[in-house]
Amino acid sequence: MSDSTVTEPEGRAPQTLPRTVTGEGEQGFLRRLRTPGRPRLWFEILLIAVSYWTYSLIRNAVPEQKAQALRNADRIWGVEHHLGVAVEESVNHAVNSVTWLIVGMNYYYATLHFLVTLGVLVWLYRRHPGRYAAARLALFATTGVALLGYYLFPLAPPRLMYGGGFVDTVTLHHTWGSMASGDLKHMSNQYAAMPSMHIGWSLWCGLTIFALASVPWARVLGLLYPTATLLVIVSTANHFWLDAVGGMLCLAFGLTLARLWYGRPPHALPRRT
Repeated sequence: MSDSTVTEPEGRAPQTLPRTVTGEGEQGFLRRLRTPGRPRLWFEILLIAVSYWTYSLIRNAVPEQKAQALRNADRIWGVEHHLGVAVEESVNHAVNSVTWLIVGMNYYYATLHFLVTLGVLVWLYRRHPGRYAAARLALFATTGVALLGYYLFPLAPPRLMYGGGFVDTVTLHHTWGSMASGDLKHMSNQYAAMPSMHIGWSLWCGLTIFALASVPWARVLGLLYPTATLLVIVSTANHFWLDAVGGMLCLAFGLTLARLWYGRPPHALPRRT
């Protein structure tokens, strides 16, 4: 009776069954990435700082295509007139007639955009660590896709339109703060108005607070914040209201990406990990 062991020809390695260890390892790595973990403070501070620096660098590196930006502003203004919704100039002049109100809005525009967003991130980190990473991903994706808008569709804000009749409220009232007016205008791209990240960020803050706050008054404030921001960006002539629509679309992209990555929207994830 002959030996049934099959031997390989000399110089040829024995055949082995395919192994899936590598595939399993990759799946395990992806699974860990898609599983919310407890955020590390040092990493989050570094990530936010580097991300905002990168965003500002890229945004301000986009060529200031003045002629194209002004033509696009005329197109936006024309579309709004055609639709019968060109209300920005009337709002700008009406609010500007109340000095204390428009000055307050100037400071609102310059400061709360950053302070409230950072405050919500800190609140999420401390009170909802299991939801923090998904919410942060939505915010970062919203901001990232906005850069495409700045590059593909340079847009002058209403206050810079020729013959538009808008009032640059920061310059007129000599208030500090706007990176797009006055002494700080050379530090920021003047023609990156579409989409409005004042709306993208404020709506992210508002929806996050509304979904996760435990007291009714906080949830109401969450909804009022993006509404007030819309009034501010129009009153100060920094944006058309269609820029706000662009910001909303960017946020929709960010929230969709976070939901696809984590399998659930941020507010539906466990509060703690």
